[in-house]
Amino acid sequence: MRNALGTIVVLVLYIIQVAEAKPKEKFALVIHGGAGTILKKNMTAEREAAYRTKLDEALQTGYKILNTGGTAMNAVEATIHVMEDSPLFNAGKGAVFTNAGTNEMDASIMDGSNLKAGAVTGVKTVKNPISA
Repeated sequence: MRNALGTIVVLVLYIIQVAEAKPKEKFALVIHGGAGTILKKNMTAEREAAYRTKLDEALQTGYKILNTGGTAMNAVEATIHVMEDSPLFNAGKGAVFTNAGTNEMDASIMDGSNLKAGAVTGVKTVKNPISA
């Protein structure tokens, strides 16, 4: 009887650990790599692989935060940082030039839990506009 009770206690503790290790809610993370025009004739297999690799890195960054109980705001911000830090995307480091030859960037974010939002526009010297 004592062995059975000990086994049950160990089993219950294991179940509690497994339950706590899993996220409490289901989630989804969706990104897009921009809305610019990339002609198929200009897209090499290597370049496409670079885009896909960076998009996967961005998704994995956000996924890790959400999967460990982090907030959606933190996950979105970190995901966007990956894209802003890459010259592949029209965000941050990869922003297109104005007709004056400078970069002016815009970013906005909204917290769905309370509907508060923030935005910046026309920033020129900010590394990660999503955090400005």
